[in-house]
Amino acid sequence: MKIRAAVLEQSGLPAPYAESLPLKLREVDLAGPGEGEVLVRVVAAGLCHSDLSVIDGNRPRPLPMVLGHEAAGVVEELGMGVHDLKVGDHVVFVFVPSCGQCECCMDARPALCIPGAAANGAGTLISGARRLSETHHDQGHPLNHHLGVSGFAEFATVSRNSLVKVDDSLAFEHAALFGCAVLTGVGAAFNGANVRPADRVAVIGLGGVGMAALLGARAAGAEQILAIDISREKLAIAVSLGATDAVLATDADAVQQVKDLTHGGVDHAIELAGSIAALGLGYQIIRRGGELTTGGLPPPNATFALLAVNLVADEKTVRGSYLGSCVPARDIPRFVRLFQRGLLPVDRLLTEIMPLADINRGFDLLREGRLVRGVVRI
Repeated sequence: MKIRAAVLEQSGLPAPYAESLPLKLREVDLAGPGEGEVLVRVVAAGLCHSDLSVIDGNRPRPLPMVLGHEAAGVVEELGMGVHDLKVGDHVVFVFVPSCGQCECCMDARPALCIPGAAANGAGTLISGARRLSETHHDQGHPLNHHLGVSGFAEFATVSRNSLVKVDDSLAFEHAALFGCAVLTGVGAAFNGANVRPADRVAVIGLGGVGMAALLGARAAGAEQILAIDISREKLAIAVSLGATDAVLATDADAVQQVKDLTHGGVDHAIELAGSIAALGLGYQIIRRGGELTTGGLPPPNATFALLAVNLVADEKTVRGSYLGSCVPARDIPRFVRLFQRGLLPVDRLLTEIMPLADINRGFDLLREGRLVRGVVRI
């Protein structure tokens, strides 16, 4: 079938993107679902730094590629072997497909699925197939999938294991956020950091994922939540969402401010800025015996140095959290229920809804720090 999609042919074009137009809206070919796959009509897709890092070249991916990994839509067609969904179901995409059989999947850690990670790196579905292509002079040229989703398109053919069914009453603009911002951020608080009532928590980096982590820490019962960012505007939003304190990361005495506010340091620092400087700040502000959890993704060649003797003598812990350390089939419905009960106000993360035609302008807004979360309506 012919569909309209946002295709990235070249990374690293100069900003503003509204002028250089790295994402080209074009008609492309989409094959129907193979065995174990599903065709979904995409309704809404979020703009995330993981997309931006491919556009600006910080995270190399095979090109050309249809971008987009945080999305929601409606099931249109089922491939052979898919019996637990039906046409018309509302679904959220998950950007790590899981095989269910590798060591990590068997250990209930589908975010670390080994074949899923390999397929994402290669730009294919988990089966190894590519269902997207462009026609040039009567010859088909394959297009790569972004993280098994490619959600900046009218339709997507994906693995069944890239989808989670959600309540039909959930607005698509909100549902899309559960596939990345909420899953990664709330999951980092619930599963990665394992925040408990009365904990002191700092969230560093207040994009959509960081704000979701703040909501997660609040829902988990944290007694004190410190919001840390380089933007005063983001700090003000964080306070409106429940942060008890705000610290400007660029202040020379930012570390001391945190220690003074928490009487020695936080129990958990959750870093979601994707910055080595933010990681270093997080490590400095945790108390003795505290934990630093990072879900940010700096450039692939970035390294993080720390004092090993301090790691031992203070019994600090540094851990990674990918996809919020979630089991999506379990956690997305759980987080949706918390949202519906008013305990996780995900709708307040949504800054702007725009048409797909405005997608390059949307990534300018994201790059400039003017969006918490933007969503394109397909």
